[in-house]
Amino acid sequence: METEPDASAPTPDVPSVERDFRDVNGVSLHVVSAGDPDDPLVVLLHGFPEFWYEWHDYVEPFVEAGYRVLIPDQRGYNRSQKPTGSSSYRITQLSGDIVDLIGTEGREAAHVIGHDWGAAVAWDLALRHPAVVDRLGIINVPHPTVFERTLRSNPTQMRKSWYMFFFQLPRLPEWFVGRDEYEFMTKTMREGARPGTFSETDFERYRGAWSQAGALTAMLSWYRSLFRHREDPQRERVTAPTCIVWGENDQALVPEMAPESADYCEEASLERFHDATHWVPHEYPDRVADILLDHVGS
Repeated sequence: METEPDASAPTPDVPSVERDFRDVNGVSLHVVSAGDPDDPLVVLLHGFPEFWYEWHDYVEPFVEAGYRVLIPDQRGYNRSQKPTGSSSYRITQLSGDIVDLIGTEGREAAHVIGHDWGAAVAWDLALRHPAVVDRLGIINVPHPTVFERTLRSNPTQMRKSWYMFFFQLPRLPEWFVGRDEYEFMTKTMREGARPGTFSETDFERYRGAWSQAGALTAMLSWYRSLFRHREDPQRERVTAPTCIVWGENDQALVPEMAPESADYCEEASLERFHDATHWVPHEYPDRVADILLDHVGS
């Protein structure tokens, strides 16, 4: 296990694990990596309000199964660079980061798995840069076309997405999200997940990431850019074989978007967790890892 004085969390106890900084697409990303550099490559993308640590339980099973794993802090998060302005967080920039990240391994393609905002980046990557994605893993975020249509037409989804509209305001969201030791985010995670999913140690590590200089504004800028800088990909259908994992008690997303998203994939499987929430990667890490390993290995 590797620790550094300014690290928000120790790296997993895997012999090959490393952390470094990589220059990609005009920014420096902090990256945790593990596994033989010659093994098939898997990129794991975290969501909001997490950082690479979201995937710490997944490193060992993927490495033991014979994969090289890369887990970046995406731009704006934790120890990665935090460019200013919402335009720096356009979806084309976010997926472009991952294209270049894969290139730092001397590869042209990788298996890409994402949760929450990481899944949104993974969708865009598969649509905008299809040659870069071997197999796609999506956890609890719909295909972008499905989400836009549902947000416009479904009152329940509009109500669930209240925070996305609130985040468009200047300055006030930073105060609200950061007050009382980030109570908004810890409460969202704690009360939105199955009891006992997150420990106080987990939240200490998340607070360490959230308290990095400029992190809150950068994290919120992903949402601000989504509304202010629309950039639709040239295609809607995903050609990469896709596995969608969905916790059906998601407090932020209606479950009918999962099968509708699968309809936009040429080859898709859907794994539903009826008693899980938006935080299913944390609630059932062993089962989710097995599903994803079966998918990338098939």
